[in-house]
Amino acid sequence: MRPLTDDETKTMFEKLSKYIGENIKLLVDRPDGTYCFRLHNDRVYYISEKILKLATNISRDKLVSVGTCFGKFTKTIKFRLHITALDFLAPYAKFKVWVKPGQEQSFLYGNHVLKSGLGRITENTNQYQGVVVYSMADVPLGFGVAAKSTQECRRVDPMSIVVFHQADIGEFIRCEDTLT
Repeated sequence: MRPLTDDETKTMFEKLSKYIGENIKLLVDRPDGTYCFRLHNDRVYYISEKILKLATNISRDKLVSVGTCFGKFTKTIKFRLHITALDFLAPYAKFKVWVKPGQEQSFLYGNHVLKSGLGRITENTNQYQGVVVYSMADVPLGFGVAAKSTQECRRVDPMSIVVFHQADIGEFIRCEDTLT
């Protein structure tokens, strides 16, 4: 478990800023303590300083995970967010998409959001902007990338894709052996 290098931190924060903007500093400086990001086996963990000090008593080869896994670095040094970060991204999300009840199941099976299943979308959402997907009851379901801007969503046909799927809470069941 080691701190992230400057390049790794920059790559990860650029990815996070697509979803939560300047609210990244709210993740690190929280009122309930100081939190940090640590790298272990190409995975980035979000962990409190108190737990981090306790985790130093465990050897690296015996340590499986500690804290919340935010994502992992690929072999090409790109950062990929995991669904386990949703609980921390959702409260600070700048751009949100709400899906109709009929579209929820389709999204949770890993499909993109179609215009026909779109309930609401945050105003001024740009194309290829990171969005958090909610149910109409304001339950965070996952996150993705807006395929169309808010203005384009108003005039596209009902079968066109408006949000590209990236991760959803159904992954806990579909990929439970690979999530740590």
